Amino acid sequence: MVTVTRVTLENLESTSRLFNQYRQFYGQADDQDCCYEFLSQRIGSQESVILVATIDEVEVGFVQLYPSYSSISMKRVWILNDLFVAEEHRCQGVGKELLQEAQQFAKDSNAARLLLCTGTENEHAQRLYESAGWQQHSDCIYYIYPLE
Repeated sequence: MVTVTRVTLENLESTSRLFNQYRQFYGQADDQDCCYEFLSQRIGSQESVILVATIDEVEVGFVQLYPSYSSISMKRVWILNDLFVAEEHRCQGVGKELLQEAQQFAKDSNAARLLLCTGTENEHAQRLYESAGWQQHSDCIYYIYPLE
């Protein structure tokens, strides 16, 4: 059974190991210390919310939400920036459970919506999002202005 809880500074260590795996999945170097420090700063300054999924008391996945705001609705918007499930626990409903908990968290915080962006080639993630009720939004074009 999957259990999802909110990460705090007190239980951040194991989640930072998952975050390190997530970054390595995207080609980044193994850097556990920096991962812990980065997440510690985000949680400590209330710049993100991390929900972690556990099975039999082992952390197997997480979702990280960053706050933003909608001027039109004058409400908070949550950006689902990161979703990761350890490889050995994929296709077991962990990702879907994390999405459901993120949706409930956003509702509970009276947010206007959740947003996410995924790669056009990441068909597995697209199927997961669509199966959880997410919809592609074709009314806008996504741009990036690189600073690095």
